[in-house]
Amino acid sequence: MTDKILTPIEIGLTAAIVSIEDNEPLILTASGSDGDELAGLPFGPFDAVAHRTLEIGLRSWVEEQTGLRLGYVEQLYTFGDRGRHAQRGDTDAHVASVGYLALTRAADNTSKPQVAGATFEPWYRYFPWEDWRNGPPAIVDKTILPALTDWAAQSEKPDTARALARGDRVRLYFGTHGAQWDEERVLDRYELLYEAGLIEESRRDGRPAALARKSPPALGTPMRFDHRRILATAIARLRAKLKYRPVVFELLPPEFTLTDLQRTVEAISGRHLHKQNFRRLVENGALVEPTGEMSTQTGGRPAALFRFRREVLQERPAPGLRVRGRRQN
Repeated sequence: MTDKILTPIEIGLTAAIVSIEDNEPLILTASGSDGDELAGLPFGPFDAVAHRTLEIGLRSWVEEQTGLRLGYVEQLYTFGDRGRHAQRGDTDAHVASVGYLALTRAADNTSKPQVAGATFEPWYRYFPWEDWRNGPPAIVDKTILPALTDWAAQSEKPDTARALARGDRVRLYFGTHGAQWDEERVLDRYELLYEAGLIEESRRDGRPAALARKSPPALGTPMRFDHRRILATAIARLRAKLKYRPVVFELLPPEFTLTDLQRTVEAISGRHLHKQNFRRLVENGALVEPTGEMSTQTGGRPAALFRFRREVLQERPAPGLRVRGRRQN
């Protein structure tokens, strides 16, 4: 009997590090050291001897490699698909990557990341179809929906492995034919575009739907490995948590105006919010309290400064901003 060769498994730590600057959500990206021209999320190995916990390991190497001290951190998911860190035929270690969502205030980091190739980039550069602050993005109606409609029509028989047919998923995930756009379905939309062969990662991974296309559309900037999938997971998690946890205040300075708060929520959710309704929601939620000071940096009349009211954490179990964007047609 021939002994079976066991492929070793390594644990990696991948961080989706989010910040807000000039009303734009940013994600920290890093260039590869192995000649890969694509940027990706910062990632590194877990050292079981040096790091008592996975999170300690994450914080340690992020600070070492970028100079950034992370604030809020939470574990997302473990991504272990074969092929993430290997080429075809490669028998090296299989990497299971534990993904994390991390939040950092721009003001807390007095300088740019201290490693060559590391920089904060707008996350809508990778997901241009997710920014609905000024209405439906042109790329959705012009490029995505026609391509997805054609792809859905190519299915001659239903996929018994899925509860929903292709056309139903297009309608639900992209809010067509009476369905509403749900900003939390970031990962669903990305996976659908991947399955339909409409993004570069699908072509790179050799998916038949992508290889069958003579001229695939350019839908956002691709990333290394499956880092865009991890980023989609992080965005979806953050958008959902806005509604039941006060995580937005991890991205704001200690003192802020209500306009700053609204624009930060809009930047993350990708939705435009009605000003009066938003302020009523904040007031009813008792999430903030006035500092008694005024800001003169608004470009107009001075605006009152507020701070997060931490007592709300003991007053109710889910102190978030249950915002709903205006319906876009």
